[in-house]
Amino acid sequence: MGWDVATPWTSAKPLRPAAAAFRSIHMGATCGSFPVVRRNTAILPMQAGRTIMSYRRLFLLALLLVVLGAVRPTHPVSAGDEWQPISQEELKMPSEPKAPGAPAIILYRQVDRDDSNVRTAHEYNYIRKKVFTEEGRKFADVEIPVVKGKWDIHNIKARTVRPDGTIVNFDGKVYEKEIVKARGIKFLAKTFTLSDVQPGSIIEYHYMIDFAEYLVFDSNWVLSDELFSKKTKFTLKPYGDWALQWSWPNGLPEGAKPPVNENKMIHMEAQDIPAFQVEDDMPPEAAMKYRVDFIYSEDGFEKEPDKFWKKQGKKMNDAAESFVNKRKAMEQAVGEIVSTGDSPEVKLQKIYARVQKIRNTSYEIEKTEQEQKRAKEKEISNVEDVWKRGYADGNEITLLFVGLARTAGFDASPVRVATRDDHFFKPNIMRSRDLNTYVALVKVNGKDSYFDPGAAFTPFGLLPWSETGTAGLKLDKEGGTWVTTTMPEPSASQIVRKAELNLTSEGALEGKLTVTFTGLEAQWRRVGERNQDDTHRKKLLEDYVKEVVPAGIEIELTNKPDWASSAPSMVAEYSLKVPGWASGAGKRALLPVGLFSGPEKHMFEHSTRVHPLYFQYLFEKTDDVRIELPLGWQASSLPQAQNNDAKVIAYTLKVENEKGALHLERHLRSGLTFLEQKYYPALRNFYQAVRTGDEQQIVLQPGASAASK
Repeated sequence: MGWDVATPWTSAKPLRPAAAAFRSIHMGATCGSFPVVRRNTAILPMQAGRTIMSYRRLFLLALLLVVLGAVRPTHPVSAGDEWQPISQEELKMPSEPKAPGAPAIILYRQVDRDDSNVRTAHEYNYIRKKVFTEEGRKFADVEIPVVKGKWDIHNIKARTVRPDGTIVNFDGKVYEKEIVKARGIKFLAKTFTLSDVQPGSIIEYHYMIDFAEYLVFDSNWVLSDELFSKKTKFTLKPYGDWALQWSWPNGLPEGAKPPVNENKMIHMEAQDIPAFQVEDDMPPEAAMKYRVDFIYSEDGFEKEPDKFWKKQGKKMNDAAESFVNKRKAMEQAVGEIVSTGDSPEVKLQKIYARVQKIRNTSYEIEKTEQEQKRAKEKEISNVEDVWKRGYADGNEITLLFVGLARTAGFDASPVRVATRDDHFFKPNIMRSRDLNTYVALVKVNGKDSYFDPGAAFTPFGLLPWSETGTAGLKLDKEGGTWVTTTMPEPSASQIVRKAELNLTSEGALEGKLTVTFTGLEAQWRRVGERNQDDTHRKKLLEDYVKEVVPAGIEIELTNKPDWASSAPSMVAEYSLKVPGWASGAGKRALLPVGLFSGPEKHMFEHSTRVHPLYFQYLFEKTDDVRIELPLGWQASSLPQAQNNDAKVIAYTLKVENEKGALHLERHLRSGLTFLEQKYYPALRNFYQAVRTGDEQQIVLQPGASAASK
C-alpha cells in the first residue's frame, strides 16, 4: 500500500468512516490523507469508488457472502510471527553507497495485499530499517498512517536488533496522534517508540491492515518512501469477479520491472528506490511518488479515453437526472423561497442560502450503528426526499440546488469535478472515481458561475479551494462536456489585520487587534472547527496570532466569531500585548515594522528545491497598524517604502508619521498556484526581499523625561 500523507492543512475537509456518508466517492488516489470530506453517493449508482456496483448487484453480492458464511477471519501473519533472518552483512553495514550521507535506509520492505474478499480486504506490511547515524535514531519513533473508517491497524510487532545481534522486543504502548510533516502536510498515525536504538542498529516491525468493506476498489502500492529502499516486494491477490488493470502514472524506479500476473497473483520487486523528499508547499504526494494504481471494472475497459468518458458521462448524467427530476416538488419549494420581484441574482442567493440550511450529514460526527437505528433516518432517493426530510449529504444538497435553480428559470447543470487536494486528474488513466464530487454550473445574467452549497460554510459564488481550477465533466445526455472550474482572484480570500495600539515607555505594544478572514480563509477554518467547542476555537484563533507575531505575546480573544454561517467573512477581535517590541539603542529606541511578519520569516529558506511549488489558492494579506507613541516621543527616521511587484506576486510596505502616531500599511498578494522548480530561485529572492523589508526599523526619539529614565 504505502502512504501518501500530503493533504494540505487548508483542505480542511473532515474525514468520515467508510460505512458512513462520504462527501465524495473518490476512495483512493491517496491512502493516508487527512482530513478529507467524502460525500455519500450511495443513492446515485455511479461508477466510482466503492459505489461502483448497482445496489441490486451490491445486495446480491452481500447476500451471497452471508450465505457463504463470510465473516472476517483472523489473518495469519506471513511466516507467523517470525522475523526474517538478518545477515551479518546487514548487521555490519556502515552506510549505503547508493544513498550517501543517509541517516538510515530501508533494508527490506514487503507489502502483501489481499482483495479477494470484498468485505474483508487486508494487507500485511513488513519493514526493516538500518540506522547509520545519530540523526537516524529518530526513526525509532515509528509512524503508521491511519484513516478512521477506511482501515484499522492491528497485530503490530516490533523489535530492535543491536549491532552485536542481541534483540530488544517492543512491549510498549501504541498511541494515536496527529503528525505534521511539513507546512500544509499533516496526518493521523499510530505511533510507538522502539528502545535502545543506536547507530548500527536494525529496527523492524510488521503489522496488519484491515480495510473497510468494499475498499478493494481502492488498491495501490506506493513504492516511494522517505528513506532509500534497498529491496522491496509487493503482491496483490485481486478480487476475481471484476476485470482489473494497473498503471504507474508517475513512472517506476530505475531498473524496476512492471508488475506481472502469475497464478492469479500480481507481484513486482524493486531495488534501490531513491528516498522521497518532503518539502513545504509541494504538490500532493500521490502526484509525485512512484506508485502502482489498480483499477477494477465491472464492465471491462475501454482503450480510448474519449469513448470511456462519454460512456461514463452518460451513466453519471442518468443518475443525476433521475435524482433531480421532481418538478412538482421543486415548484412548491421555489415558491416558498423566492419572491416574484426578486432579481435573478437575488433569487439564486436565496436558493443557495436555503439549501445550505439542509442538515449536511457529510460534516457530522459518525454515528454508531445503534445511534443510526435510533435516528431512523431513511435513505435519500431524490431531491424531494432531501427537501421534505431536511437532511442529506453534500452531493445531494448540491443536486437539490441544481433542481431548484432550474425550476426558478436558470440554466443549471451538475458537473462532476476532480478535486486537486490529493492527486491531479489525468483523463487518460480512465478512472471514473477521479471525478469525485459535484458542483453546480449556473448561468447568471449571461455568465457561467460555479457553486457548491454542499460544501459546508462555502460562501455564495465560491468553491472550496480543492474544487477550483480543476477539470470537470458538465453532464448531459450526450456524455458531457469538459470544463475547468474558475480560480477566484486573490482578493476573494483575504486576511485583514487592523491594530490600534499604544507604545509604552517600556517598549511594549498594547491595544486592540481585529482580524477579518474572508472567502476561503474563513471557509476552511469553519470547516475544521465545525465539531469543536468554544474553548478549542478560541485557542485556534489565539494561536494564529502567536504564529504571525514574531515575538512572545499576550493575547486574548474578546469576541465570539461567527462559526456557524457561510458569510463571506469571519471577524476575530483581540486584546494584544507585545512586550519589548521596541528596544533601546543608546538614547534612541528601535521599533521593527514587521509586526505580523511571522509566516514570511521562514518561507523558502532552503537554497535548492526538488519538487515544483504548489499553493492551494490565491490570497491577500493586508496589515493596517496604528501605533500611538508615548507623550513627547518622536519618529526621527522612517524606513523606506517598499513596492515589489512581480505581477503574480507582490509586496508593499509604507510607514507614515501622523503627529504623535505611526501608521504602518503592509500588503502581500499571491496569484500563484503551481510553479516549476526552475523558478524557485526567483520566488526565494522575492521572499528574501519581503523579509528585508519587514526587518526594517523605525528610529524613535524618546521625550526628555522618558530618556532620563
